[in-house]
This record gives sequence, structure tokens and C-alpha cells, in this order.
Amino acid sequence: MQEVSPNDIKQVVAAQNRLGETPIWDPEEKALYWVDWGGRPTWRYEPASGKSTTFPVDLPVTALARRASGGWIAIAFNGLYAWEPKTNHYRPICGTAQPAKPEICYNDAAVDRQGRLLVGTVNMNDPFLPEGSVYRLDLDGSLHEIDSGYATANGIGFSPDGRTVYVADQRHRQIIALDYNPTLGTASNRRIFARLADDEGMPDGLIVDAEGFIWNGHWDGWKLTRYDPDGKIERQVRFPVQHVISFAFGGKNLDALYVTTSSWDFKDEERKKQPWGGDLLCFYPGIQGLVEPAFAG
Repeated sequence: MQEVSPNDIKQVVAAQNRLGETPIWDPEEKALYWVDWGGRPTWRYEPASGKSTTFPVDLPVTALARRASGGWIAIAFNGLYAWEPKTNHYRPICGTAQPAKPEICYNDAAVDRQGRLLVGTVNMNDPFLPEGSVYRLDLDGSLHEIDSGYATANGIGFSPDGRTVYVADQRHRQIIALDYNPTLGTASNRRIFARLADDEGMPDGLIVDAEGFIWNGHWDGWKLTRYDPDGKIERQVRFPVQHVISFAFGGKNLDALYVTTSSWDFKDEERKKQPWGGDLLCFYPGIQGLVEPAFAG
């Protein structure tokens, strides 16, 4: 396991998020956006100035995606919204995935190379039930299920060529790989890409770097893992926080790895032991990332 010293890893925003999720680098603004899962403020951080800004939220927002026409797509429990930071206004785009089962809620998301949104779901009454799915939101606003059977469909990422999609099947402690048809937006050839042992926590956020390697955070595992495209562990990095959630490459050269973390249900003792729990962290792994695509609808 690669050890990260205090000189390597930095606390860049003392956000104290309950659950920091889906950091995304905006190359035009040269800023990072992320959410505090479930309706807490959305965050923006500008490395050049060191300034951080928060946006109040009155929806249970769980994830963000860039939007090609400007602004963002905000994923909330029971709906997908267009969000404009300048006005902090949310406009509905799509309703719940399963109207007859409101307990099935949206969770994490990613955009494919053609500009369509993929979003995972979870049964919020019991996230261990295999009732989560992966849906595709097309540019016309229509929603289509492309895979199912997840016990919390969490982090989603695409290979650089857009022909493989990876999904963290969190409560099953595994990462799924699927062949992805870029033309049709359909998935096939489902297989287990990686498994996590019980003492390694559960797979959480997921991104793919410029070399096609997969980065995955460990909920309750104190680390992140980088896998090669065949599923072999290339490196693991230990963190001083229990819940390593999600990532985004950012900066001028897309070589800074920003990491969101969690302070979920921390008591005073845990906060003393993990003062960076819930904060935005950063280090330079010597690898470049990719600009995340923007939703084209």
C-alpha cells in the first residue's frame, strides 16, 4: 500500500461535510463543485484564490453533473433537476425512476461520452436489498433502465473510449463492469470487475483516469484503490479518514486529485481522531485525469 505522508495529502477545504459526494472539475471556471449528500449545501472551491462558496439547497441532492448548455444537472432522491448556480434555481427535468415505489431513490451519476446521463438508484428503506438499477437519461428527457440488481448502485465511471462502464455495487462489496454501446446507450456482458473483502469497507465513488485505470473509494475502509483495466490492484493509498468517498482530477494539468470524505454519524471521539473527516482533501498521484463529459440535453 502506498503511504501518503502529511506532506503529500492536504486539507484544502475544512467543509466538515456529513457526506461529500461527486466532486467535478469545471475547466471553464477552473473550480471544483461537489455536494454534501442528501440536501446539505452544495460547495464550490477555486484553487487559484483558495475561496470556497456554499449554495443552500432545499432538495435532497445526492450528485452533480456538468451541463453543456450551462449550469448543472442536480440529482436528488426523487428527481433530476437543472441547476443554475448564479440564481441557485432548480428546474425539474425528470421525476422519480419508479413512481409506484418512492423508496427507490436516485444516488450517484456520470455522463457518457455522447452526453447522456447515467444514474444509479437505491432502496432507501433498505439499501442492502438488490433493488437498485442503472438508468440512462437521454437528451430528450426520457429515462431508460439499462441494468438492475444492485444493492445500492453507487459510483459510475466510463473507460476513455466510452465502451466500458463501471458501477460500484456498494452493499454487495463489488464493482461491476459492463460493455457499453456508445451508439445505443445500452449495456451488456455484465461481470464482476473487483470484489472487496469485509475488512476493506464497501466500494463508493468511482472515476477513470486518462490511462483507463479505475479509482474507487472505500466507505469504512480508510483508503482508495486504483485498478488496472483488467481489475488488478495497481496501488492503494491510505487516508487519515475512515470514509474515503469520491474523486475528481482538477487543476491546470488535471493532475491534482481532489477527494471528498465523510463524517457520517461521527461522535465527539471520532471527530477528535479524524479531524479531516468530511473535508475536501487533495494530493498529486503523478497521473492525469480526464474532463468529465457534460450532459447534452
